[in-house]
Amino acid sequence: MAQLPTEQPHPAHAGLGQYDTTTLVQAFAADQARAALAVQAAALALAQAVDAAVPRIRAGGRLLYAGAGTSGRLGVLDSVELHPTFSWPRDRALALLAGGEGAMFQAVEGAEDDHAQGAADLRALGPTAQDVLLVLAASGATPYALGACEAARATGALTVGIANNPGAPLLAAAEIGVLLDTGPEVISGSTRLKAGTAQKIALNTFSSSLMVRLNKTYGPLMVDLRASNAKLVRRALALTVRASGASEAAARAALAACDGRVKVAIVMLKAGVDAAAAEQRLAAADGSVDNALR
Repeated sequence: MAQLPTEQPHPAHAGLGQYDTTTLVQAFAADQARAALAVQAAALALAQAVDAAVPRIRAGGRLLYAGAGTSGRLGVLDSVELHPTFSWPRDRALALLAGGEGAMFQAVEGAEDDHAQGAADLRALGPTAQDVLLVLAASGATPYALGACEAARATGALTVGIANNPGAPLLAAAEIGVLLDTGPEVISGSTRLKAGTAQKIALNTFSSSLMVRLNKTYGPLMVDLRASNAKLVRRALALTVRASGASEAAARAALAACDGRVKVAIVMLKAGVDAAAAEQRLAAADGSVDNALR
């Protein structure tokens, strides 16, 4: 493990313990900025993964996630945020975390070392060739993650391996390997730092790009959100006004007539049709507001 770049001491911070507080904070913040550069360097691989995932998801496939520790928790986070952000069905974004749900809040010792459990947990989801599995491991050698990856690939599911070390086994085990080469951490081996940050950025990038391809946005606007609280109700109204150019009163009336669905309200207001006709237009346009308006 000492040979892995993510496990090596950072050459610039041998005196970390002697830093004053301002220098310490600056060191962590500056090193975190490298996470975004690592994701930018992996843009082609991430784009390949998005393009490979789109037809499977359009055919009814699910987004699956698997990982251990910080990597697994980041997968859980991405999966649960898709529903309120894009109205993505909860049963089509499922995350596996080594050690089970309890490991979200308390580390389960040894869970990440169980290759067989990773495979068993994945198989329990009943994967198909339409599913897409995102497997995350900073080391790229976590047995639980590798077990899940191998089990998914055996079913024909698309597997995307995300790791932070060049030459990691996970990058070869997955159909598409995404290397986030973040190098040594300020605190050596603490991959909850920029390795984890890079994984979070990569997940945001992948799932958001996928949702754009699935017509969940209108331009840069998040028009397929699920307005499940007061803040999101206000946001839905603001989005409808901005996208349609209608008054706030007209936008509120349209949203009331279509059960708060922003996409439908936009088409109603811009095309001058009722909710049923707007829904028909969107259905014929595969959910694309642009095409529904044409």
